Amino acid sequence: MLAVAILAAGESRRMGTPKALLPYGGKTFVEHLLEVTRHPRVGMARVVLGAGAQAIREQLHLAPEMIVVNPDWPKGQLSSIQSAIRSLPAGGTEGLILCPVDHPLVSAALVARLIEAYDASGKLIILPTYRGRRGHPVIFRAALYPELLAAAPEVGARQVVWAHAADVAEVPTEEEGVVLNLNDPETLKRATNGI
Repeated sequence: MLAVAILAAGESRRMGTPKALLPYGGKTFVEHLLEVTRHPRVGMARVVLGAGAQAIREQLHLAPEMIVVNPDWPKGQLSSIQSAIRSLPAGGTEGLILCPVDHPLVSAALVARLIEAYDASGKLIILPTYRGRRGHPVIFRAALYPELLAAAPEVGARQVVWAHAADVAEVPTEEEGVVLNLNDPETLKRATNGI
């Protein structure tokens, strides 16, 4: 069984409003990501909150076990990945799909292709590429949880990706959303125009 972690702990300073609650296609970013990551191989989901966690939690209406509050969110995204891993039942998952909330423009079809590559390749890390650029979401096998928990905060999960360069499966896609980081109102407006 795979788990999904939606990383939504940041302060959203440049956006000016919590990215977790931003609208996309009639849903919030978080609801959209939860929807596209629904898959027969996915058995549990976590939404990692930090800044403004209480207010965001009240508006998301999610089951309590899905919410993980990262007290160390100011330390960056790696701390949220670590919070997600610590929230999983020991030995209960074979891998974790990491979805940063500021990369919401991905489809269920893409997630299914990543999971397919995970099952077929046996590689430790699966990630999408858009015209040669690596993006999100990324799947890490459970064997890498200890390394993610021990990674240096200033380098983050990339440290683990670099350490296993030969064990990465890339899944090419024409979905630009895998590399679109929606961090400010202007980028959001350009990316979601017409949706």
